Amino acid sequence: MENEKPIASSQPEKVSFSEAEIDKRTAEQKAIDDWLPITSSRNAKWWYAAFHNVTAMVGAGVLSLPSAMANLGWGPGVVILILSWIITLYTLWQMVEMHEMVPGKRFDRYHELGQEAFGEKLGLWIVVPQQLICEVGVDIVYMVTGGKSLEKIHDLVCKKNCRSMKTTYFIMIFASVHFVLAHLPNFNSIAGISLAAAIMSLSYSTIAWVASLKKGVQQDVAYGYKATTSPGTVFNFFSALGDVAFAYAGHNVVLEIQATLPSTPEKPSKGPMWRGVLLAYIVVALCYFPVALIGYWMFGNAVADNILISLNKPTWLIVAANMFVVIHVIGSYQLYAMPVFDMIETLMVKKLRFKPTRLLRFLVRNVYVAFTMFVGITFPFFGALLGFFGGFAFAPTTYFLPCIMWLAIYKPKKFSLSWFTNWICIILGLLLMILSPIGALRQIILNAKSYGFYT
Repeated sequence: MENEKPIASSQPEKVSFSEAEIDKRTAEQKAIDDWLPITSSRNAKWWYAAFHNVTAMVGAGVLSLPSAMANLGWGPGVVILILSWIITLYTLWQMVEMHEMVPGKRFDRYHELGQEAFGEKLGLWIVVPQQLICEVGVDIVYMVTGGKSLEKIHDLVCKKNCRSMKTTYFIMIFASVHFVLAHLPNFNSIAGISLAAAIMSLSYSTIAWVASLKKGVQQDVAYGYKATTSPGTVFNFFSALGDVAFAYAGHNVVLEIQATLPSTPEKPSKGPMWRGVLLAYIVVALCYFPVALIGYWMFGNAVADNILISLNKPTWLIVAANMFVVIHVIGSYQLYAMPVFDMIETLMVKKLRFKPTRLLRFLVRNVYVAFTMFVGITFPFFGALLGFFGGFAFAPTTYFLPCIMWLAIYKPKKFSLSWFTNWICIILGLLLMILSPIGALRQIILNAKSYGFYT
């Protein structure tokens, strides 16, 4: 197989096997597939894919990009932002293409694609742990982010005659929403929530850069590195690499989103999915680049970790931005939770032989929401820990695991453009995976004294 070409022409026996496998599904297996969250509804529109991807991609972490720029500097910062956008768009295109590379079969989940590339058992061991770290980790961080944003709104609006409340209670208030929303059955049922979340992400990003522009370049602004020592500068650089890398985490749910689109041999799902992805990436660029570049331009290396803190006033605008963050992370939480629900419910029904009932779904999803709430309350500094542990999971699943799968499945000719492109992405992704946790670990050590359980 010298040249890169569709799998159908090079492995015809695989095609007939997959078709037969689909035909041999029993009525019970079909009923289970129709019950599971990922495969139960396949009538989504292409614009569903667009705002699902925006919601998955643009997190509240966009507000920390100016701080990341301060640690990277103008030249490296701009290059890394643009490179990350291009590389992740390329790897996202690969995943969209690989979703239906075997005619008659759809790889509806990330781990199913991993099994095709690496084998039944090895594929699961490579993909599932990384995907779970990303999805469960993001949900825990969003639980804390939602609670802290509610707390910020409370403190700004109610300055007099109000008793202070612990962050714990605000996290519990935020979690109460998810004890209700978690019971929506599949991706299509949360389309409205995801659309609202996508609009909110664009809104608070716009508030951040427009308000920064209005505030103007600050007096005595400086664009040098914040750290006073060379080791400090290097470690801050590594940590900022992680901040930029984690801004592009949507790949963990992209195949699951594509699974909701209808597909026929004449009109495969990759067409509408790619249209949705392109629109989503335009929105991502409109969110990330103005916030990162204008925020750093106005405040220099004195910019706060969260750009809204540097803005401070007017109060009503900061309250509105925090409210938008809350609405956005409600949608994002559900989007990242849905594949986890699917994994757990698949395990319960297919492996442990539980009946697919509403009671089972009610218990599974309530336990998951309670778990993420408990971890968020116990470790309100979990975001800092995720910077370390997530470095081993976010970088592979987003930057280079799709490239390895592409090489394993399509086998492009050595030293061809495709071969070179994929290996460049793999090398850059590996560097990111190695370097970003180093910076994050140093931040954890420096800030360890300020961490407290249940604070």
